[in-house]
Amino acid sequence: MVDVSGKRSSTRTARAEAVVRMNRDARSALQSATLSKGDAFVAAQLAGIMAAKQTSSLIPLTHPLPLAAVDVRFDWRDDGALRIEAQARTAAQTGVEMEAMVAASIAALTVYDMTKALDKSITIESVRLLSKSGGKSGAWERKR
Repeated sequence: MVDVSGKRSSTRTARAEAVVRMNRDARSALQSATLSKGDAFVAAQLAGIMAAKQTSSLIPLTHPLPLAAVDVRFDWRDDGALRIEAQARTAAQTGVEMEAMVAASIAALTVYDMTKALDKSITIESVRLLSKSGGKSGAWERKR
């Protein structure tokens, strides 16, 4: 594990996204909340938040962080794909990029799990960091 004891704490944020592609039947069921397992968006949001809190248990050598906030949101892209965006925030000695990416990934996997009966060809793609701020390296934003 990287020694961060010499670094000063600062407010750090990170945003990440995942894109989920599915067929029309799965998309319609998600949009109308008619899945037999319940509301997939609520389940995926909770799963993403819970996963962010467990990042150091899931990914070796990541630091356990005192998360101040985690948010998971959903929107439909013009091409019909579901876009999941996660944001994490902390005041710590190291960043929250992994927490944001884990939140987006697990939220996407939860959507997959809840819609797989309607579409076996669901694809999760473009799990990526969108932006980060805080710390010695400062702000970074993905150029679209």
